[in-house]
Amino acid sequence: MNKKLAAALSCGAVLVLTLSGCGGDDNSVKVNDWSKKVCDKVQPQLQKIANANAAIQQQTADNSKPADVQKTDSAAFQQISQAYKALGAAVDAAGPPPVEDGETTHKEAVKELDASSVAYANLQKKVDALDTKDQAAFADGLKGIAEELTKISSSGDESLKKLQSGDVGAAMAKQKGCQKPKPSAPAENTKPSEPAAPSKKA
Repeated sequence: MNKKLAAALSCGAVLVLTLSGCGGDDNSVKVNDWSKKVCDKVQPQLQKIANANAAIQQQTADNSKPADVQKTDSAAFQQISQAYKALGAAVDAAGPPPVEDGETTHKEAVKELDASSVAYANLQKKVDALDTKDQAAFADGLKGIAEELTKISSSGDESLKKLQSGDVGAAMAKQKGCQKPKPSAPAENTKPSEPAAPSKKA
């Protein structure tokens, strides 16, 4: 029932984790300094998103009851929403990267991160509104949320991709703070004694 949601979340929720280090070789001091300023603040938020993703993955493996699914998904979306808001604030505080069109790219990236925060907050509201007593209706509701999540994950990230390309992307990829974190301990309403679902690559 929650597999599509988990798949959609794991395949695209964390746009900032797409750093690959591709692009130019000019790792100037200014670019590296800017990247470090951003990545030092990014890591805690990436960890929160990874943990939220893991909670939904674990719940899928556990075949949890609708009420538990609702509780976990709501908490996960709230956590992701807050993380994206903090990511937007971190990028905003760092200012434009010292590259060509840096000011425009910076402004659009912050706008997209803030929009993602709002989108996940709206998903939380929709999860909270689902009827857990009607399993069929609840499953249909989750399906609709998974479809919305897929749209959120696959659109509106062009500016973030641009921010992560070229010299800036190469510099950010080298920063430990921008590396993909491993999920920490499972959420309280999951079952630690049972094996977690295999992680899916973004």
